[in-house]
Amino acid sequence: MPDQISVLFVCLGNICRSTMAEGVFQSMAKKAPYKGHVSKIDSCGTGGYHIGDDPDDRTMATLKEHGITDYVHAARKVNASDFDKFDYIFAMDRANLSDLQRMQQRKPNSKAKVMLFGEYSGTGATEVISDPYYGGRQGFQKAYEQASRFSKNFLKDVFPGVQGGEEA
Repeated sequence: MPDQISVLFVCLGNICRSTMAEGVFQSMAKKAPYKGHVSKIDSCGTGGYHIGDDPDDRTMATLKEHGITDYVHAARKVNASDFDKFDYIFAMDRANLSDLQRMQQRKPNSKAKVMLFGEYSGTGATEVISDPYYGGRQGFQKAYEQASRFSKNFLKDVFPGVQGGEEA
C-alpha cells in the first residue's frame, strides 16, 4: 500500500466529466479514512477548447446538490509533464484513453499508470463516463453517480488497510 498517491482525471474539454470526477474524488480524499493519503488531485482535457474556463454550470450544480461546495478549477490541457507528476491518470472514455496512451508512448519511462476510470466500476465490466455536455441534467447525475462509485472502488483497492473507518 502506498503512503500517498497523485491522481489526474482526463476528458475531452475539462469542464464536465473530468471536473466532476475531480470534485467527487477530492471530496472523498480529504475526509477520513483517506485524508492524508492523496498528495495531488487535478483534471485536464485532451483538447484545448476550454483552457482557463470554469467547470460547466451543470457540473457545479450537480456537485453542489451532493454537498460539494468548495470545488474550484480552471480548465487546462494535458501536457507531457503530467505523465511524470501523477501516479494514476484516469481517462473518462476510450477516445481519451487512446489519446493519453499515444502521448505516453513519447515518455516511455514515465511513472503514470494510464487507464479508464471505469475499470473501477465494481460491476465486473469496464464502464465509460459518457459526455453529458449536449444532454440534459440526467447525464450529469449519471456522471456524478459513476464518479462516486469509481472513486470509492479505486480508494478501497489502493488503500485496503484504511477500511473499516480507521483514521488516516
